[in-house]
Amino acid sequence: MSDYLLLLLTTSLVNNVVLAQFLGLCPFMGVSNKVGSAFGMGLATTFVLTLSCAAGWILDHYLLVPLELGFLRLLSFILVIAVLVQLTEMMVAYQSPELHRILGIFLPLITTNCAVLGIALLTIREKLDFVDALLYGFGSSLGFTLVIVLFAGLRERMTLCRIPTAMQGAPISFITAGILAMAFSGFTGIA
Repeated sequence: MSDYLLLLLTTSLVNNVVLAQFLGLCPFMGVSNKVGSAFGMGLATTFVLTLSCAAGWILDHYLLVPLELGFLRLLSFILVIAVLVQLTEMMVAYQSPELHRILGIFLPLITTNCAVLGIALLTIREKLDFVDALLYGFGSSLGFTLVIVLFAGLRERMTLCRIPTAMQGAPISFITAGILAMAFSGFTGIA
């Protein structure tokens, strides 16, 4: 049990998908203007990333490897992710039309979020068993959600500050993201 907790902590805090592995930067910068939309994107990404790790592991271990079709891994994982994103988009549109409107183009872009594909491929490369792969995906998505919501909160606070014109927009966002990454590097010693 402690191994599973350690895996969740390291994937969400120490080896954070955004701040340590630099995956998923597009939605991190694009959807993080408001905490509500960032949280919705985080939940949608959590659903897709966790299920894509599980489905990718099953697909790889029960179909691709036994049939020696490892060369189709990337293509098949992208297909699985695309299907999961479509299901997620339909669920969000049905459950919360307002969130669906707010997320707009970023919801279907989860398909091209390199964090989702990267983590699914990392679970295979690391030769994790099924439960570990599932927890690796879930922990990574928790880390993604945590960071995107924290960053959105910081960006909301920055709208109240007087920022020099040359630093407004992307420059101050990148500086803030860098400071957040340095803060998260403090978790390195816990695992």
